Amino acid sequence: MNGERRVITSWVGCLILIVFFVGYFPRGVWCQDDPDDDSPDNNRRHRISSLFTNFLSQRFSKIIRRYKSSIQRTLHYCTEDVEKDIDGAFNFQGKDEFFTKCQLKYTDLANRLCTAAELRVYFTSFIQKVDSTNSISQAHFLDPNRNCNLTSWLSGCEPGWASAVNPGEKYEYNETNPRKMPYRTHNSQPCCEGFFCPQGLTCMIPCPLGAYCPVAKLNRKHGICEPYHYQQPAGKANHTCGAADMWGPVQMGSDMFCDPGYYCPTTTEEIECPKGRYCRMGSVQSEICFAGSRCEKRTNIPSMKVFGMMLIGLLTGILIVVYNCSDQLMSTRYARNAKFREAAAKQARETAQARERWQAAKDMIKNPHGFQGPHLSQISSRKSGARDNLKSKISNPYSPGNNKKETVKLNDMLELMDDGPGEQEGFNLEIGDVNLKKKNIKTKKDPQTKSQIFKYAYGQLEKEKAMVEQSKNMSFSGLLSFAKRRGEDARERPRIEIAFEDLTLTLKGKRKCIMRSVSGKLMPGRISAVMGPSGAGKTTFLSALTGKITGCTMSGMILVNGKNESIHSYKKIVGFVPQDDIVHGDLTVEENLRFSARCRLSADIPKQDKVLIVERVIEALGLQGVRDSKVGTVEKRGISGGQKKRVNVGLEMVMEPSLLILDEPTSGLDSASSSLLLRALRREALEGVNISMVVHQPSYSLYQMFDDLILLAKGGLTVYHGPVKKVEEYFSGLGITIPDRINPPDYLIDILEGIIKPAGSVTAQKLPVRWMLHNGYRIPPDMLHLCDQSDSPSPSNAGELANKSFNCEIEKDFPKYGFFTTPDLSGRVTPGLFTQYKYYLERVLRQRMRDSRVQASDYLILLLAGACLGTMAKVTDDTFGATGYQYTVIAVSLLCMIGALRTFCLDKLQYKRESSSGMNSLSYFLSKDTMDHINTIMKPLVYLCLFYFFNYPRSSFGSNYIVLVCLVYCVTGIAYTLAVSLEFSQAQLWSVLLPVVLTLVANQSKTSAVSVMTPFVFPNWALEAFIIANAKEYNGVWLMTRCAALKLYDYDIHNSNRCLCLLVATGLGTRVIAFICLLTRQR
Repeated sequence: MNGERRVITSWVGCLILIVFFVGYFPRGVWCQDDPDDDSPDNNRRHRISSLFTNFLSQRFSKIIRRYKSSIQRTLHYCTEDVEKDIDGAFNFQGKDEFFTKCQLKYTDLANRLCTAAELRVYFTSFIQKVDSTNSISQAHFLDPNRNCNLTSWLSGCEPGWASAVNPGEKYEYNETNPRKMPYRTHNSQPCCEGFFCPQGLTCMIPCPLGAYCPVAKLNRKHGICEPYHYQQPAGKANHTCGAADMWGPVQMGSDMFCDPGYYCPTTTEEIECPKGRYCRMGSVQSEICFAGSRCEKRTNIPSMKVFGMMLIGLLTGILIVVYNCSDQLMSTRYARNAKFREAAAKQARETAQARERWQAAKDMIKNPHGFQGPHLSQISSRKSGARDNLKSKISNPYSPGNNKKETVKLNDMLELMDDGPGEQEGFNLEIGDVNLKKKNIKTKKDPQTKSQIFKYAYGQLEKEKAMVEQSKNMSFSGLLSFAKRRGEDARERPRIEIAFEDLTLTLKGKRKCIMRSVSGKLMPGRISAVMGPSGAGKTTFLSALTGKITGCTMSGMILVNGKNESIHSYKKIVGFVPQDDIVHGDLTVEENLRFSARCRLSADIPKQDKVLIVERVIEALGLQGVRDSKVGTVEKRGISGGQKKRVNVGLEMVMEPSLLILDEPTSGLDSASSSLLLRALRREALEGVNISMVVHQPSYSLYQMFDDLILLAKGGLTVYHGPVKKVEEYFSGLGITIPDRINPPDYLIDILEGIIKPAGSVTAQKLPVRWMLHNGYRIPPDMLHLCDQSDSPSPSNAGELANKSFNCEIEKDFPKYGFFTTPDLSGRVTPGLFTQYKYYLERVLRQRMRDSRVQASDYLILLLAGACLGTMAKVTDDTFGATGYQYTVIAVSLLCMIGALRTFCLDKLQYKRESSSGMNSLSYFLSKDTMDHINTIMKPLVYLCLFYFFNYPRSSFGSNYIVLVCLVYCVTGIAYTLAVSLEFSQAQLWSVLLPVVLTLVANQSKTSAVSVMTPFVFPNWALEAFIIANAKEYNGVWLMTRCAALKLYDYDIHNSNRCLCLLVATGLGTRVIAFICLLTRQR
């Protein structure tokens, strides 16, 4: 306690010395005001005051140089600039009339002013009373001192009175030791106006600027000296009211403060605030009201509600314009693209028809017997001009007069024109031009405009259609030649072959096998169907092959192209279609497919080829009619379920995979849609794609479209793995004959389910063992009892199988890679970080535009919160608005965190699918965060539109806005972490609890055990930044209030930038944590 008192005494003494010097300095120049007065008294006063002023200047200038560093050190928490703060409180230059009047009233003014020791006694006792939370009445009494104590209580000890130093006593103005203060028992008189005389001291102190210190008047009814609320001492008839008695924080009394609605240019003058201006409490001048605000006479705080409403209207108008314009812009864009597509499709069809007519004409020229009815009917469909041109420019090579040379030229022209129309966008060749070979046919540059790109895409599609028509009724060799012709123009895809041996999956912690001893191979260019009853592990099997299985221990061996490599090294060319339709419901069909193509296709593929790939998939899956329709979600109806299933498959087809795994792609589709999907997949298989899918109860026609069948029994045991054409042959060898007019997979699944019992000794439980024996695979020991005696392996075979088991156990481990070191063996270079970031940003912007109603509701709630808190939680001068800012921190943090949860909570499944295919996670995260910066900028502005202008604190709008921006940035990062690492419901609960609980922690007293957490919570940083920004605007008479408040809250006025940096650093750090959680949860 003594150490604390010594510290308080030290810094208070330093402050008092500066106050003493600055307050006394103008006293030495008062006599210069009347230089024309030649009276002897004036000349005498002039000479005396000049000498006294020079004496005080030299003496106290040394004190300033001596104590300036000490003041900066001890009062650093409430004085940002010592010279500026003291100058703002005690710079009486041009405002020193009260010195003149007091000197005229008391010629011994110099002996009535407090010395450094007396100032130290006052401020030390005052600070101790405030820190001990005593009442205001107790704080009026100072500790006993040399002049005022239990044995000596003069009239000068009363509030508002002062005494002069005893005549003949020597004392030092610079002396700070209270025991050496001068004796003041002589000539006790009321304190002069412009000064305050504390109760318990017998000297005068100048009132700071912003104070109003007139001489008090006695209210005879109540016996109080107004406006200071102190009473005259009893039994002293000659004792009158003096001036002010105390300067301290406004919480302990606002008697000395200039009244609200008035301004005080000097400490002895109070002027009514005129109309059109406002005057806060403690003002030294009036302030101009803002345009749109209403300020009558004696206005304390202007009504800024109109200004806030105007700003709200402006922001609302901007939001409405953006909302409507965005919809209109997107509609216009869709219409323009549709127009381009229709024109391109029309031109492509016309070109294809012209190419067909030219082919017919060419065939007739080559075959003289071709000029017959059917051919002539095709030619007659052309325009007359073209027909005349044909007759005039094409001569019959078999007519008389044509020599061999002309025939050769014509054949060369025909060969050239066979290739020409197919290579151009349109059919622009002049038919029969004999000089065609001599002309240089320059290929056009890559299409750049949308119209050119669509022309190119639809021209290629029409060409492919013509090839498909030609391939009808082809033999198998003809079909392969068609695929080869198409592959000449297409990019060659790398081939992926998957081989697996003794693949076994066991649930972790339960030792239960969900798949046992599965061996086989998936070949490129073939479509494999995985079938079996429920619980057979069909989806588990395909998930294990693609490395997506979780919660299981996997043994066995998986080879990719004959090498023991991880399938994750090929993820850029592996497509996996999940059973659920994981697509973005707020995007259209074309937008979903185009985004997948742009991010997952090779970066060196031209834009027009990517458009062609997307258009080809849309046409192959029959999605032309819904290409511009939003997919839809559970809440918002979109396209049908079957169409959504095809979009789900199309997302993988557009990236031109080498391995395509599909989990029940035909579930929920009718037979026509399933057939359409299988035909599209068949075309992919012809290009060398390895396709495998889980299928439930396919029709016979669909069943015949598969190349291989993988039939699994319950428990994940293989019953058959081979070509579809040999299924019946294999099972007939086991004594199982499939009846006529029965779908083979349905019959076999009924056997495995136990619905149908096969004839003979083979049962459903023995079928997996029979397959293992048929292929020489290892039989698990617990299944040996299912082997018939005739089928039991010989001892030599048993030893061979044991060796196989031993080798399998050795080779069952897969290559282990580090978290960021999985090698890329796909050979495909997809777009880089910044390119994918641009694609992601476009997608997120489009999604936010379509979700503008939710954004508007967030802004509306913030407006209501600002209006309510601005009305109820007033920013008062005594606490610098601490209560209102506490509610602000809670409301803004809570609302912004809940809104930010939607950024990552609503598309976790979509992200997991995209990231597992090799798309850049950092681009995804940065695009989401970049788009949320709009909310980081706009939401504080929306909230402050009402809160600030309803309260109108002394701090500026800009300073409050900066603090709120940093706060929103901080809580948004925290919300990201919660959204990524928790479920949506749990994240919402934490988003509500965190701001409330941490704000309560930030306001705990120092004696609380929880207070150790206060410096480390973000609400404490935001509150400190708010209060410091407000406290900086309180100067002059508010200096004591500022120091007391900052000491009470344990804030430092220099920590404003530090608090803002901590908020930004927390937001940045939590974003890093959220991104790491995003990566770890993905794996």
